[in-house]
Amino acid sequence: MLGFGGLSGLHLAPDLTLTTISDRGRFVQMRLALDEAGRPRALSQLRSGPLRDSAGRPLSGTNGDAEALARLPDGSWLIGFERRHRIQQHRDLAGPGREVPPPPGLERSPRNAALESLTVLADGRWFALSEGLAPPNAPADRQGWIGRPGAWQRLSYRPAPRLDPVDAAALPDGGALVLERGFSLFGGFSGRLVRLAPSAWSAPVLQGEELLRFAAPLPVDNYEGVAVLPWRGRLLVAVISDDNESILQATILLLFTLEP
Repeated sequence: MLGFGGLSGLHLAPDLTLTTISDRGRFVQMRLALDEAGRPRALSQLRSGPLRDSAGRPLSGTNGDAEALARLPDGSWLIGFERRHRIQQHRDLAGPGREVPPPPGLERSPRNAALESLTVLADGRWFALSEGLAPPNAPADRQGWIGRPGAWQRLSYRPAPRLDPVDAAALPDGGALVLERGFSLFGGFSGRLVRLAPSAWSAPVLQGEELLRFAAPLPVDNYEGVAVLPWRGRLLVAVISDDNESILQATILLLFTLEP
């Protein structure tokens, strides 16, 4: 798609600007065109470029594995990275990014399965999940955090068996959507989309309501980004896949509507 691959993390703005990042340390912004019924008509590239460190140098190698994307109320961006686990805040995606204190314990995540889920909830708190880090004594769960730098609280998230959380998107009601993904040598990719209710944050273990399974007749691939946008009384839900820059995979953008 548009000569760009390896996409992960997703944001959809009210003007239908779609922003995503890649595990090669880059960002791309596109304009989504919809018809009156909300069906996608076209996708056109607006701008793209390298993500940068605090000195304005382009990120490369293990420093550039961007996996999670969120936007703060002031318009600045949060980007979660793995391999060198951290969160950067960017006033402009094309400009320098300063590191902000990450959730405690994030550094214990596996090298290639760390902060893939990051979103800003309706009440302003940040919600983050590690793809591969299990809480103590709960190997089936995944370590999560809610709060903000300097005021994080730990929590546990329980994905479906053989799936892991790879992105999250805040809902206007105070809840969130979580995208889960799995892979097996013989079964290929699998995944689902689940909803966390606003009341879920007080539960000892977060467990979502399944909304959708990625299975035929839907195209099935390595979905790693989800975004939500209120639109004409409904919620648009966009999901994007990471093709790993492989000829055996594809970059796919799916668009759903979530009724109230």
